[in-house]
Amino acid sequence: MDKVRANAAEAVADIPDGASLAVGGFGLSGIPDVLIQALHAQGATGLEVVSNNCGVDGRGLGVLLSAGRIARVTGSYVGENKEFARQYLSGELEVELVPQGTLAERLRAGGAGIPAFYTPAGVGTQVAHGGLPWRYTPDGTVAVASPAKETRDFDGRTYVLEHSINTDFALVRAWRGDRHGNLVFRKASANFNPLAAMAGRVAVAEVEELVEPGELRPEEVHVPGIFVQRLVELTATQAADKHIEKRTVRS
Repeated sequence: MDKVRANAAEAVADIPDGASLAVGGFGLSGIPDVLIQALHAQGATGLEVVSNNCGVDGRGLGVLLSAGRIARVTGSYVGENKEFARQYLSGELEVELVPQGTLAERLRAGGAGIPAFYTPAGVGTQVAHGGLPWRYTPDGTVAVASPAKETRDFDGRTYVLEHSINTDFALVRAWRGDRHGNLVFRKASANFNPLAAMAGRVAVAEVEELVEPGELRPEEVHVPGIFVQRLVELTATQAADKHIEKRTVRS
């Protein structure tokens, strides 16, 4: 089955208002920037995003955030985005902060069909006890707080129950992909991309290099095509357009 779409606009055309999205990337590494830009142009709003972070001001998911298109974020790191902090503290944005490893496993479990799992991460904190501010009111009081989670002891150690994550759509970026949807990620861009692709009911991947079925060795495939429904081949210019969050140079 050829899963290649003509362009990014076509690939995201049916994402509705209020849709949930799992989005790959870590900082600006491996972000599906072309698909995010296409979704911004498409106009969907009220989106519920699951991603390690929410991009930076003016880049990645920060584009959707600054346009007021995102209603809720489930993530583990938000420190590089001033607009994110402003919207969260002013009550415009609901935020569920999750330990990074827990977020990764919740996405992986969703893709694997596992409804929930126990983890020691967060035991003895508000992650387990509840009370983390999910949404503030404009005057700074807490409007919505996280609920308490079930805990259970195994072999004398306490664990907290975490539920898996599945989303309506997933947006990811891969180094190589074939027309059947098999994906290969390169170096640090693997990060959350495979997990996001697995968790989305409709996974859309932008690929830097499109190859024919059979060209990828089975042992190098990170995400099998069964998890991927749509592909977009990037132009050379799009594939090369990669940004660095913080550039440091030796004096």
